[in-house]
Amino acid sequence: MKIGSIDLGEMPLFLAPMEDVTYKSFRYMCKKFGADVMYTEFVSSEALIRDIAKTKQKMHLFDFDRPVAIQIYGYDIDSMVNAAKAVEEFQPDFIDINYGCPMKKIVKKGAGAGLLQDLDKMQRMTAEIVKAVSLPVTAKTRLGWDEDSKVILEAAERLQDAGVAALAIHGRTRKQLYTGKADWSLIAEVKNNPRMHIPIIGNGDINGPEKAMEFLKQSGVDGLMIGRGSIGRPWIFNEVKHYLKTGEILPPPTVSEVVQNLRDQLQLSLDWKANERSAILMMRRHFAKYFPGVPDFRQHRIQLLQAVEMNEVQRILNEIVEHYGQLQVDYTNMSLK
Repeated sequence: MKIGSIDLGEMPLFLAPMEDVTYKSFRYMCKKFGADVMYTEFVSSEALIRDIAKTKQKMHLFDFDRPVAIQIYGYDIDSMVNAAKAVEEFQPDFIDINYGCPMKKIVKKGAGAGLLQDLDKMQRMTAEIVKAVSLPVTAKTRLGWDEDSKVILEAAERLQDAGVAALAIHGRTRKQLYTGKADWSLIAEVKNNPRMHIPIIGNGDINGPEKAMEFLKQSGVDGLMIGRGSIGRPWIFNEVKHYLKTGEILPPPTVSEVVQNLRDQLQLSLDWKANERSAILMMRRHFAKYFPGVPDFRQHRIQLLQAVEMNEVQRILNEIVEHYGQLQVDYTNMSLK
């Protein structure tokens, strides 16, 4: 699979862009465990052209990231074009346009998945961005706004006509948010559309290697994108790659192994933030996901989510290792919510 001139190999695995999740430390962990392509957290075009420091911080890239995309979102075509030009200065490998975010604060302004209600504007915006930059431009979107307007077949053709180099599709509508099941049959229809020639990347409900194989067989996509299934489980990329290659399920990690990886991620967050409290707060969403299925774990999880000092976090992690040690962590029924 290629995006522009970037050769990503056969069946690359993408880490989905996720707000307040795909910052440096988590991207590093996912790359360590086999993710092929990184995305930053999404960046507001309006904030970027106003030169907001926090927004620019999201776009700082590192050698381990590559190949990597910076994802932008917005509702105004001129602002999006200017944002794309600004993004080029940070030298990502490609620029991604967010046409899939379902968050109310974004769609009510007509950005993200809101543009699935205005395919003409989506196409014009994409074409103007493609013309304005020298980097490849890709897009990520959903099946449609709701059950009665699944416009992905038309949207995909329009985005290809506008010049995108690849398209990632989340198999839900905006109205679904993250509920219900992802519909990979429509992703398959896009992939098998004889008009389509750009790579199609499938996304939604990949919570383990067997699901990855099932969706791949169903859709025939060129790449797989994993989002919420990687939170608390960055090694899912290695598990999926191993299964696709060998048909074998790798043994789950022990609690001790999970704790060591959590410590590594925590230290990376601290090195990046240079502030204990900020680093710990950044990790809370991950603390909540790292130990699914471990019996009688509720109190330890609450303690991790309430901790505000590094010594306190390390003490709790030491207790977890002492208490659970070599117990394997069962991700079989891990919730993606």
